[in-house]
Amino acid sequence: MEGVEVEQPLKLHFIPYLASGHMIPLFDIAIMFASRGQHVTVITTPSNVQSLTKSLSSAAPSLLRFHTIEFPSQQVGLPDGIESMSSTTDSTTSWKIHHGAMLLHGPIEDFITNDPPDCIISDAAYPWVNDLAHKFQIPNITFNGMCLFAVSLMETLKTNNLLHSDTNFDSDSSTFVVPNFPHHITLCEKPPKLIIPFLETMLETIFKSKALIINNFSEFDGEECIQHYEKTTGHKVWHIGPTSLICRTVQEKSERGNEVFVNVHECLSWLDSKRVNSVLYICFGSINYSSNKQLYEMACSLEAAGQPFIWVVPEKKGKEDESEEEKQKWLPKGFEEKNIEKKGLIIRGWAPQVKILSHPAVGGFMTHCGGNSIVEAVSMGVPMITWPVHGDQFYNEKLITQVRGIGIEVGATEWCTSGVAEREKLVSKDSIEKAVRRLMGGGDEAKNIRVRAREFGEKATQAIQKGGSSYNNLLALIDELKRLRNLKPHD
Repeated sequence: MEGVEVEQPLKLHFIPYLASGHMIPLFDIAIMFASRGQHVTVITTPSNVQSLTKSLSSAAPSLLRFHTIEFPSQQVGLPDGIESMSSTTDSTTSWKIHHGAMLLHGPIEDFITNDPPDCIISDAAYPWVNDLAHKFQIPNITFNGMCLFAVSLMETLKTNNLLHSDTNFDSDSSTFVVPNFPHHITLCEKPPKLIIPFLETMLETIFKSKALIINNFSEFDGEECIQHYEKTTGHKVWHIGPTSLICRTVQEKSERGNEVFVNVHECLSWLDSKRVNSVLYICFGSINYSSNKQLYEMACSLEAAGQPFIWVVPEKKGKEDESEEEKQKWLPKGFEEKNIEKKGLIIRGWAPQVKILSHPAVGGFMTHCGGNSIVEAVSMGVPMITWPVHGDQFYNEKLITQVRGIGIEVGATEWCTSGVAEREKLVSKDSIEKAVRRLMGGGDEAKNIRVRAREFGEKATQAIQKGGSSYNNLLALIDELKRLRNLKPHD
């Protein structure tokens, strides 16, 4: 209509952290904004551009583009192409990748100088982005892959001087109730001193930003948690997920992240032969590795429980040339002959997790409680056996088990510095078997957990549909960013 001014779309720059668990959901969020008519640029390194673009369908938004920044391989002492945390199982290499990610500051600043956006949406692992945004007077929104419950719980512990591992703990068996929190949460796990500065820096980065984006839906974190967070921190939060539900095609669901090491059709055909809710899916993410002793305990527990399973065992990078005998020495004698194919599948490497979780035969998920894994399980209505390892995972476990009642704890108490760190404590075969039987055995406890999980799955689907909480939040966030842009004085 003549004389009516058409509102300009937003210009947004996304800066994901160099790890699959961070990149994939933030890339999905970028797609969501581009699908809503906003101009989106994803800034990352060459090999990560390759891994992200291979999962794009032909229907990818035309307003989505990449800007490639060279990874400083020589500067950090890494061979070319090693640019993601998912490409290594070595803690030294992981640190070098992290150091390289921090060195992207200069080239990204140069790019933004020449091509300033209306807003930067960055991973909270980059503390320098807030300074960059302030320099150019651009709002910065942070993302970190965590649920709000974990962020809020962490902030509450910090505020009450309980985040440090040597505070208010008398012995290894000590437990305490988190004070001044909207839920009755009991903790006994201690974050290692080594990661406390990282957690505190991440929280500081979040609170310096304009707002926090959550890859989840508000009904799962809960209004009481959202209100507590916004009231105690004065910081705005936007729930706009679950992003995994925006991936509609089989190809997109199966090819997300790294190369898939299993024939997707064969995997789904095997699941087709199983009863509804009968299969236990076991996966600890892309960068968590267990010792042979722990894998042996897990194998023994699966054999004793007799439950059909799909078990993802990540390949240890740098040991791909090991003989089959060496790779399988953690399996009990005769395990494969008795269990594989008929009773279970073992996948070595990356698996099509979203596709597996969405199959009706899958009735349980043994998980490390990583942010992506729990939101994918909740989205599909799949109950969990929780086995946290590091980071925010011990906090996520409490949301699943103590608050929402959609999972059972396996009894893991050792909080590691990373997924590749050696673990001193074994979770016993008996503890694992007991958890499997409780969730998959069909008793009243399992039935109640399954009902609650299914209800949250339905709420997740409703959240992203027209009129749902996440759908409305995304539109409101776009409107808010346009309002902020329009407030800026024009040159």
